[in-house]
Amino acid sequence: MTGRTPPPGGDGRALKGKRGLRRVWNAIGYSIEGLRFAWYGEDAFRQECILAAFLVPAAVFLPVSFVERILLVASVVLVLIVEILNSAIEAAIDRQGYEINPLAKRAKDLGSSAVLLALLLSGGTWAAVLWHRFGGKL
Repeated sequence: MTGRTPPPGGDGRALKGKRGLRRVWNAIGYSIEGLRFAWYGEDAFRQECILAAFLVPAAVFLPVSFVERILLVASVVLVLIVEILNSAIEAAIDRQGYEINPLAKRAKDLGSSAVLLALLLSGGTWAAVLWHRFGGKL
């Protein structure tokens, strides 16, 4: 990103970069860089990835239906997605400065709430699927 703004009256397409397959390739690179930033710069993301490294294989090997397996894996992936979005919100807020601002606090708290809800959804999904499948016999 160059930090430039589009010329007056322009739509900014000139600043978007490449088109076609080159644009797709660049987007993949940016996404990988974002994952790298999340892994090395965000403790919560790293902890959730480590948890996912156990839960996703467990979901694959558990004797559950295909739909239940998808629900288990998707709920874990959703936590990672929401954590990345929360980190993006925090980075954008922190770019403006570290002084306490009520709107900045609200944005960060809302992002954190989204992560909490995703974690609760994932935990509830796992509990419901395991309870349904094993009837509390684990």
